[in-house]
Amino acid sequence: MIISTRHALIFMLASLLLALAIALLPWGQVERGWQAYQRTYFARENTAGEIAVRQIIPRLGVDGQPAPETNPELCLTCHIGLEEISPSHPVETFGCVICHGGLGLALDKDQAHIGLRPNPADLTVAEQSCGQSGCHAGHADSSRNHLEQVTRSLQATYAGSIALVRYTFGAQKDLTPHFGVIGAVDPQPLPQTAPALAAFVLTPDSLPAEVQFAQNCLEGGCHVTEAATPQPYRYRATGCAACHVLYNDEGLYTGSDPTLPRDEPGHPALHQLTTAIPFTQCNHCHNRGNYSLRGMTFTPRPDLPPVGAAIPATMPPEGRRLREYYQPIGQFTLCEWELDCIDCHTQAEAMGDGHLWPDQKTMQYVQCRTCHGTLNEPPATARITDPDDPALRLARLNGHYSLEVGAEVIVTERGEKLGSVQQRGGQLVQFGKVDGREYTVPLVQGSQCQQQPDQQESRYCHQCHAYER
Repeated sequence: MIISTRHALIFMLASLLLALAIALLPWGQVERGWQAYQRTYFARENTAGEIAVRQIIPRLGVDGQPAPETNPELCLTCHIGLEEISPSHPVETFGCVICHGGLGLALDKDQAHIGLRPNPADLTVAEQSCGQSGCHAGHADSSRNHLEQVTRSLQATYAGSIALVRYTFGAQKDLTPHFGVIGAVDPQPLPQTAPALAAFVLTPDSLPAEVQFAQNCLEGGCHVTEAATPQPYRYRATGCAACHVLYNDEGLYTGSDPTLPRDEPGHPALHQLTTAIPFTQCNHCHNRGNYSLRGMTFTPRPDLPPVGAAIPATMPPEGRRLREYYQPIGQFTLCEWELDCIDCHTQAEAMGDGHLWPDQKTMQYVQCRTCHGTLNEPPATARITDPDDPALRLARLNGHYSLEVGAEVIVTERGEKLGSVQQRGGQLVQFGKVDGREYTVPLVQGSQCQQQPDQQESRYCHQCHAYER
């Protein structure tokens, strides 16, 4: 009995020592690492603070289930000062691991980053992060299944361009899309959309033009599944973050996380998501140059950096938009250089609506008449009556304009409500989604416009209302 008790005491003591050793191991291993990060942070911020391990216990677990209370995370010990990703993703609720993966209890960098998803919005890993059930997928309300929308969008599939190249060089008999950069399936296709797309893969039988197209275009940073070209003015992330995480022209981080070098290109400006996406973010991909179908090459614009002169930091947004967005040969209207891209292009147009559209022309539907109407009809409007209307959610997430039940708003020909264009005091008012500025929307009815009934597309409006650079 005495021996048994002695053995039990020895075992208990050994267990306690082992547990203590395991607990202290990472602290001793990386004392210089995380402490140095914190000293750097406090010095940069010119403030005093305690050098200590920082712990959070997230309340949300995998697939929207409550997190076990025994799963603390120590990520903010090193990433002290990191910006909260968004008000709708509070760190005390989500933590870090649910999106980024990794080992939340480790303090050694190599251990902590095992299984890390640096960009959880990249479409190769988004299903494990953004696409968890209860987050951006798995909802009965299809408008909340953003991962499905993005992976089936033209931004991800590039289906129309692939079909155009293959048709032009005789690899297929018409312009019907059969392939995408990634494969995708739409279980409920429309008459004008595809039921499925196979992933475009080169084979020994591929035409030389297909090989050039794949190498120079599909692998050239031209869509959300490919990393951006590492050049000033072209830095961006992949997947959902290509639009929703903002980069400055130089791709430099400007936040407070001491682990992210401020002089190393390729980082977002801040660790933040936004739906208030300025035109400068769109321009990291769009309007940087022209593509040659004959040579399958990209020619940068000579009037923009890095080929042309740098854009002065003091240039106002209107001037920069005029120079950067609209090419010298283009025509554009006044509202097109006063507004940001997202003020006209809807969520469904930009990030998809869950269907596999064949090309941009077929998918894009917002026209000048959507907001300005025609000589014969005012623009179509609808009243917000459902407190769960997606338009209310979009306004709340944007934060630059308010929208309430009972408001009358513009509605597109496909039934999508434009909550930022509202009836106010007997007139239509548009609120900028990036800065909240108010614009009165003039109507065609009652104007001197000589529009023809069969000429209602925006291209006809540009003939009279165009400005030239």
